[in-house]
Amino acid sequence: MANWEGVSEFVAVVDTNSFTQAAQKLKTSVAQVSRRVANLEDRLAVKLLVRTTRKISVTEAGQTYYLHCKGLVEGLENAELAVTKIQSEPKGLLKITAPVAYGESHIMPLLTEFLTAYPKVELDLNLTNNKIDLIESGIDVAIRLGRLEDSSLIAKRLATRQLYVCATPEYFEKHGVPQTLSELSNHNCLVGSSHYWRFKQDRQDKAIRVSGRIHCNSGFALLDAATKNLGLIQLPDYYVNPLLKSGELVEVLSDYREESEGIWALYPNNRNLSHKVRLLIDFLAQKMAETTPLS
Repeated sequence: MANWEGVSEFVAVVDTNSFTQAAQKLKTSVAQVSRRVANLEDRLAVKLLVRTTRKISVTEAGQTYYLHCKGLVEGLENAELAVTKIQSEPKGLLKITAPVAYGESHIMPLLTEFLTAYPKVELDLNLTNNKIDLIESGIDVAIRLGRLEDSSLIAKRLATRQLYVCATPEYFEKHGVPQTLSELSNHNCLVGSSHYWRFKQDRQDKAIRVSGRIHCNSGFALLDAATKNLGLIQLPDYYVNPLLKSGELVEVLSDYREESEGIWALYPNNRNLSHKVRLLIDFLAQKMAETTPLS
């Protein structure tokens, strides 16, 4: 084990950019972390870190060594975690956030199924369309739809969704069928949380500003208005698919349809992800893949 000594400490220091935080993560003392990293540098005969009173910098050799060692450390941790959890049952509180409408219609039914399978798990579900700071709020998993902002969070794609522009046959009989994006200005577009609808034209993303008699942040409300012949909607497939299949709604501008986008599980960048969180994410991915395969 002599060749392994100091590796975990070195990786933890680089991950946290702090000897103090590395010691906290490894549940040891700062002196122990410092000593083992120094011994590692002596054994390798190379400087891995440059330490000053203000900051820690990783040398070129240190960066190379870190990239090789990080996977090894995580592999060892996962192996130990797997062995200890073979006989363990997940328990405790799961804090989850999801968008309101999608959370009610798609996520909550899966969560109740998960709770049935694991009776010692408790759930705190926050349905909101506002972005929540996961770390500050103690959230374990956030469900996000569409394009993601850059962040330090880990994202796992669970499924995909597709946006459709559609209306009733009766609406089109009265107002005509738009053939190009520019013709949207001649139509009553039922507007959601954004005044821009998204399309693909000549392989380029294109945002078209639309307007109409109704502006509402509820997809179900807009869907109801569209079925009553009040205008065009652009909504994800899980709102409109049944009505498209039945013919109650008709898609238009399919040549400009944007590529499918992700439905994601986001969670903090934590190498020691809890057993119940890992189980939940795997469970959601499996269940959602059965109904909405990844594309």
